[in-house]
Amino acid sequence: MKSSNIGGQAVLEGIMMKHKDEYAVAVRKPDGEIFVKKDVYPGVVGWKFLTKIPFIRGVFNFIDSMVLGIQTLTYSAEFYEEEGEADKEPGKERNKNTEKLVMAGTVLFSVAAAVGIFMVLPYFLSSLLRPFVSSYLWRTMIEGFMRIGIFIIYVLLISRMEDIQRTFMYHGAEHKCINCIEHGLPLTVENVRVSSRQHKRCGTSFLFFVLAIGIILLLFIQVESPLLRVAVRIALLPVIAGISYEVLKLAGRSENPVVNLLSKPGLAVQKLTTKEPDDSMIEVAIQAVEAVFDWRAYESENFIDTRGL
Repeated sequence: MKSSNIGGQAVLEGIMMKHKDEYAVAVRKPDGEIFVKKDVYPGVVGWKFLTKIPFIRGVFNFIDSMVLGIQTLTYSAEFYEEEGEADKEPGKERNKNTEKLVMAGTVLFSVAAAVGIFMVLPYFLSSLLRPFVSSYLWRTMIEGFMRIGIFIIYVLLISRMEDIQRTFMYHGAEHKCINCIEHGLPLTVENVRVSSRQHKRCGTSFLFFVLAIGIILLLFIQVESPLLRVAVRIALLPVIAGISYEVLKLAGRSENPVVNLLSKPGLAVQKLTTKEPDDSMIEVAIQAVEAVFDWRAYESENFIDTRGL
């Protein structure tokens, strides 16, 4: 497998694919037509070098992923806001300043909610066990597994929603396209259909690494004050995200048995966040890829000697 460095995410009835600074959103409109928008996303950080420094870049790339993800998800939803407006191109009449404020508020709320649910709540739940579990190390381990359990329960609950089920199918189509390319196969519906819907560079795996690495780091930091314990968990998030990003990058380009073993839990969780797509979804994903990535040139360069393409 050859890493293509292309990534993306599922949106409402569509796919966003990103390669370097270019991204494309392909959406299946209510009338069945596939609408593709291509644009450039320079990132929220003015100093691009920060997104290149190991263990620091993970934080900024994660923020970029969140901002672009919410932005493209909102964009795709506009196709389905009101019946009778499906033929109007979204985004033309939006106030840019208002849009930036709403985007910033959404990102801040999302981060705060995630920290509260997946970091602070497990700590308070595990602290209730103090009369029964005196060991700090054991309580920290229990807290970590609670965090993972809450994450899995959350995914299971949202996966029962019809819109989320379809989004998970598009998520599967996104992974299948990338796997198809990175295994040297021509990007056709037939080849994408038989490709795996799991990928080691998936955001789901990143979140799992964040949860798992958080357990390890917190074992080495002991403080007495409950308030300080909460503060430490929040303060460590950038460090945890930075390490997790490097592990994810390594997993995406390595077939080392140890790396593959570390990737297995995240790949297992991906069985919940991806579903098998139908051919119409695969068609959307292919158009999103082809708008930003020359897969023929990539495969000619990387697979011509081994696959004869």
